[in-house]
Amino acid sequence: MQLSISGHHVEISESLKNYINSKMQKVERHFDQVIDAHVVLDVEKQRHKAETTLQLSGSTIHAASENDDMYAAIDAMVDKLDRQVRKHKEKISDHHQREGGIKQHNGDD
Repeated sequence: MQLSISGHHVEISESLKNYINSKMQKVERHFDQVIDAHVVLDVEKQRHKAETTLQLSGSTIHAASENDDMYAAIDAMVDKLDRQVRKHKEKISDHHQREGGIKQHNGDD
């Protein structure tokens, strides 16, 4: 997964980068077809905002969160992203069996 992090009105420290990397690995564990992730951190007065856009094979997922603390905003954003990724994974996986539910015997027994 290609991860890019940018900040508006906030300096992206090394500890913040490491925190985001560790949190995004949680999302990648649930769905390994993530191509690209772009994280934008923004500070407006006392509100800290974290947004992410994920490029998956065939679709795009976006999640955003606001909080008084940047780390809490990142946590909430990753939780939303994780739920959306799991839902997307369930949609694309085929839950129906191809040949029916009962094993078929060919009469050679």
